[in-house]
Amino acid sequence: MSRVGFVGAGRMGAPMVRRLAEAGQDVRVLGRSTEKRDAITELGGQPVADLAEVADGAEVVAVCVLTDEQVREICIDGGLLDAMSPGSVLVVHTTGSPRTVEALAGHRPAVRVIDAPVSGGPHDIAAGHITLFVGGDDAAVEQARPVLAGYGDPILHVGRLGAGQWVKLINNTLFAAQLGMLREAAAFGARVGVDEAGLLGAIKHGSAASRVAEIVGMRGSVQAFVDSVGEFIGKDVAVVRTIAAENGSDLGLLEPLLDTVVPVESER
Repeated sequence: MSRVGFVGAGRMGAPMVRRLAEAGQDVRVLGRSTEKRDAITELGGQPVADLAEVADGAEVVAVCVLTDEQVREICIDGGLLDAMSPGSVLVVHTTGSPRTVEALAGHRPAVRVIDAPVSGGPHDIAAGHITLFVGGDDAAVEQARPVLAGYGDPILHVGRLGAGQWVKLINNTLFAAQLGMLREAAAFGARVGVDEAGLLGAIKHGSAASRVAEIVGMRGSVQAFVDSVGEFIGKDVAVVRTIAAENGSDLGLLEPLLDTVVPVESER
């Protein structure tokens, strides 16, 4: 049984902790309040009070929080990286800028860093088949693989450190762009008298079928789906727009489609 450190046992992190504990891993999870510690115990993890205890003796430490800023606060400002043992692996599940994981690796070269943003939801983690887009060197990924396999399948090693973030951001950009295409199609359908729910229900049986169209079709309208996931889509689209601009690029033909779902003004 190996020791795993974990920070962020929330909506996505909680089922990860549960699966690791059920697989027999010794999971030390940050829990600063009584309520949080009780929840961690119920998941099968061992609650600890500070980041040094999360890192103590852990071969792998996973961070699953909401934002880049939180990742930096925990790993650099909060001292998690400095507390980790040389040769251990930090896994960043948070979707964010590729530059963040590069900064983490630069802060403490003795610790191996990999980025492993996820595609899917808590129900996929609970079932053990959340998709992981992983970036990092081969040795670090292989060292972390037994932990990732506790909840991830497939585990897709897509390249160097930061590549996992790029793939996730591009994936989510395409996802949002497809929502924009569906919105335009539904608007055209409305102009010619075709009901949106009927259109979406029919598309999944035609040559324009896609996973996005199927998911949206279950809600009956593009707007209903966007309303339910807009916060998460908006965060990722804002990141990819920013990073593309910093690299002197843009999103080309994707941009006007994105703007129908996540207008630039909404990110400010």
